[in-house]
Amino acid sequence: MGRAYQNRKESMAKTADSKAKVYSKYGREIYVCAKSGGVDLDGNLSLRGLIERAKKSQVPAHVIEKALDKAKGGGGEDFAPARYEGFGPGGCMVIVDCLTDNPNRTFNDVRQCFTKTKAKIGIQGAVSHMFDHSVILAFKHGDEDTVLEALLSADVDVSDVESDDGKITVFTPPADYFKAKQALADSLGEVDFEVDEIQFLPRSSTVLSGDDIALFERFLDMLNELDDVQNVYHDAEY
Repeated sequence: MGRAYQNRKESMAKTADSKAKVYSKYGREIYVCAKSGGVDLDGNLSLRGLIERAKKSQVPAHVIEKALDKAKGGGGEDFAPARYEGFGPGGCMVIVDCLTDNPNRTFNDVRQCFTKTKAKIGIQGAVSHMFDHSVILAFKHGDEDTVLEALLSADVDVSDVESDDGKITVFTPPADYFKAKQALADSLGEVDFEVDEIQFLPRSSTVLSGDDIALFERFLDMLNELDDVQNVYHDAEY
């Protein structure tokens, strides 16, 4: 149906390059989600989905359990989400998602990453309108029509369905994440998702060349070093 996930994923840069960063990212997200919505997986579907994604990313059980135990205690840090937008090296569009217990510190740290790489941080909404916030579910299956029918029958708002070499990729709005997974399970049985994520997908791309490539990689490395940064999305293409 047009926009191949294989092409899109090249523009889905996350800051989870190392195992330690992955564990820290999921540990913090699980703690925040459990603290706000409770640790009961049947009553907190967001937490259940998050833990499923953490396991898919090979986060150890003890990391997940530690975050849940911390949330059960009721104390601890008071993290809040923060999102920053702007233009990176070469004019590419960038979204930086954070969880922070000190918004002033996090803003200053993120802003430094922009300014030190000839980039410009913007106001809220500066670039996010050029991205689609989407659920991505990819799994092995040979019949696109069957998958689409199952989703539509369950009243899932399907943004796109792609079929490529025996793999189906489904795109839906985040609000239909659980409905889409349940519809697929009801129709196809147990599904082994190769991709199970919620991402910002760029609607277009900005091609970088020359010195901008090295500058952009430095920009991502600087963001990656910040503990508060959870995810970075961009439209840069080399």
